Amino acid sequence: MKHPYSGLPDYQFWNKEPGITHPAALDPVVRAPFRISPTDKIVTAGSCFAQHVARYMSRSGYNHYITEKCHPIVGPEVAEAHHYGLWSARYGNIYTARQLKQLLLRAWGMFEPATVSWPAPAGCDDGAVVDPFRPQIQPGGFASEAELLRDRRHHFACLRKAILEMDVFVFNLGLTEGWEDPRDGAVFPLAPGVAGGVYDPDTVNFVNFDETQTFADLHFALKFIRNKNPSARFVLAISPVPLAATYEDRHALVSTGWSKAVLRIAAEKAVKVFDDCAYFPSYELTTSPHVRGAYYDADCREVLQPGVDHVMRLFMTHYGDPETAPKVPEAPLATGDAHTQEMEKAMAVLCDVAAIDNS
Repeated sequence: MKHPYSGLPDYQFWNKEPGITHPAALDPVVRAPFRISPTDKIVTAGSCFAQHVARYMSRSGYNHYITEKCHPIVGPEVAEAHHYGLWSARYGNIYTARQLKQLLLRAWGMFEPATVSWPAPAGCDDGAVVDPFRPQIQPGGFASEAELLRDRRHHFACLRKAILEMDVFVFNLGLTEGWEDPRDGAVFPLAPGVAGGVYDPDTVNFVNFDETQTFADLHFALKFIRNKNPSARFVLAISPVPLAATYEDRHALVSTGWSKAVLRIAAEKAVKVFDDCAYFPSYELTTSPHVRGAYYDADCREVLQPGVDHVMRLFMTHYGDPETAPKVPEAPLATGDAHTQEMEKAMAVLCDVAAIDNS
């Protein structure tokens, strides 16, 4: 042996990656610890990008397990407007690991935040309220706090069912920044005032969870789920979508880099602690220099459909049923100014943080 790198597999060398010359062939997945069958009950949660995963798997014949369904008397357009089917239950976007931890505790009656509701934003009916923990889940808000609480009880029952009965939990980590109630530490996905509520700096604190806090919260959540469902398998990923805005006094690009690094560390540590827990590199694939920025829209933030397709094609190849999984293509991908050309955009998703730009 000439040196310690002699004889190592090709995937451990940057220059031996086929994606350098054929971006569509880029495949950073070395191995998958388990396979997901079309009959497995799959629960997805996390940031906006998790909705792409859910839709793609559903359309590929896999079982995106939905426990909170709209009443059958309601038409599909109304159900879609009320965000049924985007997640297994209507929990909305779960951006931070702290949110996931608290959602589980709330669903099992182990944490009851002091904040119950927020007044709905301008333009809604008088007396309407929104759920502070999923502020955009109900168009126009709930007619009253009593209606919100009834819906929340049903929602928690559906969530418990999903956790107890699922086979695979796919969690897409998205952010480290959040807003919390200083009275009990309850964390909201959005600052009050963005999509409901009233912003008062004396009643809410900005928080930015570091790698130690994020891993502790993620570890708690995954352990909690395993205690309820010992056979559950986990797939962790990081959203490739940059921060819409940062409250830190620095450039949003720098905050994005810090946040994604924290999430990556937490995910890696979780994979080392839990059995049947995998990390899927959707973030690395979408942001890699191999694809020359072609997977982002003109705003340099939204992921285009070809990017989603590449990510999910690899996911299905490595984690899906080997009899039906697609093969990684060899065809080259258009590069250069492809992101400025007329391309099919990513599927519409509910992105709570995007509301910051409109507030």
